[in-house]
Amino acid sequence: MGFAEQRFNVNLSILFTELPLLERPAAAAAAGFTAVELWWPWVDSPTPEQSELDALKKAIEDAGVQLTGLNFYAGQLPGPDRGALSIPGEESEKFRANIEVAAEFARSLGTKALNALYGNRVEGVDPAEQDALALENLVLAARAADRIGAILLIETLNQPESPLYPLVSAPAGIGIVDKVNAATGLGNARFLMDLYHLSMNGEDLPSVIERYAAETGHVQIADNPGRGAPGTGALPLEELLDQLEKAGYEGWVGLEYKPGDRPSAEAFGWLPVEYRAAR
Repeated sequence: MGFAEQRFNVNLSILFTELPLLERPAAAAAAGFTAVELWWPWVDSPTPEQSELDALKKAIEDAGVQLTGLNFYAGQLPGPDRGALSIPGEESEKFRANIEVAAEFARSLGTKALNALYGNRVEGVDPAEQDALALENLVLAARAADRIGAILLIETLNQPESPLYPLVSAPAGIGIVDKVNAATGLGNARFLMDLYHLSMNGEDLPSVIERYAAETGHVQIADNPGRGAPGTGALPLEELLDQLEKAGYEGWVGLEYKPGDRPSAEAFGWLPVEYRAAR
């Protein structure tokens, strides 16, 4: 079993970033992949010009790859931000302005998963106020996702790298998933299980998989330490993905790792070319 049984996609916001955005889908295709995912590409704008959206859509279609996942606007990512939806004021408004834009872009490409990063705690703001705002915005996002037949993903990050982010355990992420589903009645909020982040938090990964595979809508991987390609660290990623499959997970596995000091095209040696195209 192992890697041969998985459906992989390449995260074009962390891999192939040495290339301009519009060249990345073709680079992923040239490396043998048929599916990609993206953080929101326009970090300064939740509502880019239609021409920019159209150009990215064309680049994805021309490359012959499928966009399987897309983040909603999340502020400066990469950078100091970890989402916008729980931050009162301008950032929350930007998130709301982005909801329909991101959902429409996803619909136009048949994308079935939208990821909503929760956002950092803000000094001087009551966490309960942020959580109430977050739930309001996540309900709006879940409804928009439902309208295009997509799921809404809630992601857990890790405490060492994201000390102001409140969702730094699998139970915390699942708790928000459950709150959103209870509020909407739609049942389309799902957990984004990032094995790198969970390992950085010191969680028991086999136990997390056993408990939460049924509520998981997407999986992302990188090795630990280093957030590099599988095989560069100590995580038993093949075994963990086998366990996920046996637990019933049939979704995508996003490659969200750093290529290191080499071109991204050279960072896939751990995965034979014949296993890169989605099956």
